[in-house]
Amino acid sequence: MQAYQDMVYTTVVRLTGNDTQAEDLTQEVFLRAYEQFAALRASSTAGGWLKTVATNSTLNYLTRQRRRWRLFSELRATQDDDDADFDIAVPDTVLDQLQASERHALVEQSLRTLPDQQRIPLVLYHFEDMSYEQIAAQLQISLAKTKVDIHRARIALARLLARKGWQSQDGKP
Repeated sequence: MQAYQDMVYTTVVRLTGNDTQAEDLTQEVFLRAYEQFAALRASSTAGGWLKTVATNSTLNYLTRQRRRWRLFSELRATQDDDDADFDIAVPDTVLDQLQASERHALVEQSLRTLPDQQRIPLVLYHFEDMSYEQIAAQLQISLAKTKVDIHRARIALARLLARKGWQSQDGKP
């Protein structure tokens, strides 16, 4: 199981954006794995099982948190909607000029600053390889909202990266 601890932690921290929460949730995942140790011990799919449990446990945790703080989330979402700007095109190759290690660190740091409603769908789409439909079903939101949230997250991420000094080849952020 030690071979999978980094994978589980990375999955959880990307979704939560918080090291402390990620540590707690990672422990919960491995407690569930301990309960299933007999079955997982010889299983060739233990890594996939752990990743699925990590993703589902984290999403369940975030859903519970969202319900507890719904009022504040709705107020924040209203403010975010006022600032929405769909005129910015964000190419898929926005980070090509950075070295892999710099890109990784910069993206991880920037992801943590995105609001939950943007970060979670973006992480599920780009890091967990889930489809829009799967994300919408998992988060219990509409397909249109899923697409909008991912689009807004890409824009926000591009802005964050630009503020942190990323420059494209043509000198534009």
